[in-house]
Amino acid sequence: MSNIDLENITFVIVTYKSNEILKKCLNYLPIESKKIIVENSNNDQFKIELENNYLNLKCYLTGSNLGYGVANNFGVKKSTTDYIFILNPDVEIEFQSINEILKILNNVNFDLAAPINLKEKNNYNFNNSEIIEVDYVKGFAMIMKKDFFLKYLFDENIFLYLEEIDLCKRIKKDNGKIILINSFVTHIGGNSHGNRLDLEMEKSRNWHWMWSKFYFYKKYNGYFYGIIKTFPNFLNCLIKYLLFKFFKKEERKNKYKMRVLGLLNSYLLKKSHYRPFNNN
Repeated sequence: MSNIDLENITFVIVTYKSNEILKKCLNYLPIESKKIIVENSNNDQFKIELENNYLNLKCYLTGSNLGYGVANNFGVKKSTTDYIFILNPDVEIEFQSINEILKILNNVNFDLAAPINLKEKNNYNFNNSEIIEVDYVKGFAMIMKKDFFLKYLFDENIFLYLEEIDLCKRIKKDNGKIILINSFVTHIGGNSHGNRLDLEMEKSRNWHWMWSKFYFYKKYNGYFYGIIKTFPNFLNCLIKYLLFKFFKKEERKNKYKMRVLGLLNSYLLKKSHYRPFNNN
């Protein structure tokens, strides 16, 4: 069984231009728990403000946008507790829910655990149980023993999207136990790395979604399988790009252009190189 308490767990939160929503997230977290913020920039003022205003918090500046996986790996390695709680900055988790989660986990064996997004509570049937075993969980809130996570880490080739699915797949391949906890958090979604409405962020999301999709298929099933699974997406996005370009619908044109480029770069075996604000 586990032995997790509030002083033996570190919340690891990766941020990128998500200052305000992060503060809301931090206000929910217990004072006695350690928090590590990995900010994917060189914003010294951000670091000073956080460390001056929150107890048991350390903020690391990466100096550049490393992405979700690399930054989380970095943050976990900096932690000193036995357990880690990887959390997106756009998650709101009540103190009562944290205590409930830890109480449940101290009574079960697990390798990776996650609470449920409140918006999706009707998608699962626990049959009066506190947990259910699953093949994968979503990455906005995940609990693991630090030593266990360090055996796997996030695939650092992936900048954004499918990192947690890849991690879960490798854990299940080794017969690891992944569980969902019958406890809820609120995941706002789309705000972990900046304003959801910001054009550059939207371009980045679309580019990386398609890049990661092909990479994931290729990694586990080979190059040609990845082509077969994603080429319909490529054609669909290309047609929509040309259509919206013809009708001068700039927002939609940009969306499908980025999807085409993300897939094309992945097909050409190029690294996941697109970065918001650095590719203009």
